[in-house]
Amino acid sequence: MPPRTTPTERQKRLGAELRKMRLAAGITTDHAAGLLGIDRTKISNIELGVRVITPDRLRTLACHYACADGDYIEALASMAEKRERGWWEQFRGTLPVGLLDIAELEWHTTRLHTVQVMHLPGLLQTEEYARAIFDGVLPALPRLEVELRVAHRMQRQLILDGDRMEYTGFIHEAALRMRFGGREVTREQLERLLLMSERENIVLRVVPVEAGVFPGAGNTMAYAEGRVPQLDTVLLDVVGGPVFLSAEAQIARYRAQLDWMERSALDVEQSRSFIHTIASDL
Repeated sequence: MPPRTTPTERQKRLGAELRKMRLAAGITTDHAAGLLGIDRTKISNIELGVRVITPDRLRTLACHYACADGDYIEALASMAEKRERGWWEQFRGTLPVGLLDIAELEWHTTRLHTVQVMHLPGLLQTEEYARAIFDGVLPALPRLEVELRVAHRMQRQLILDGDRMEYTGFIHEAALRMRFGGREVTREQLERLLLMSERENIVLRVVPVEAGVFPGAGNTMAYAEGRVPQLDTVLLDVVGGPVFLSAEAQIARYRAQLDWMERSALDVEQSRSFIHTIASDL
């Protein structure tokens, strides 16, 4: 199969994990290529995510890399399996690839935690609220791209249907009080938060301004749990587009941020009451 021209973040992550495993075993690319009977450049391309690897070949490499973590190996093998095209592929070529990578990450996540400071969680936004946010981008987005982004965001929300994913959202009070789209749009958005918070797989907790300084102030962050802890991913929403982090030190840092949120945020019932009060004042 020919190399990919633009691997997804998930494909690049699989390659990076294989490279990390090989380096930990002290094995060269030449040696790894010999194990599979392929050219060394193909090993490099596999580790860059631009060339596929079958689950069986992945297990062969893991065996020779002396990796004894069976759950980790099987999680990687699952990532290597050939799958049907995800729904997000319909937007390829019309939206930035980073948005598609976000949808793919969420689709394969079993538990997601987000921290919102200025915007409310994208997975819980109404169409009008989302449209107001995209209308505020500078330079202004073409109307077609705004509508495509809204449609993409609405389709991402299907991941919350049923019980395939558990979601916890930490929302700073500032985000609750920002009036994107005006008073009525904001009221409807807060009412949607309250409605969605009644689902068993959704937990919303508010961080009030009285909590004072908090870690990660100013950053929107998502922590996606993988099939095994080694495959956890942190997603940062920055001006230039999404940034995906997976290094152990980075993961530990943002896991500590979530621990702080757990200790400092209002509990579920207090949070609902807090959101209801703000909505009632609009």
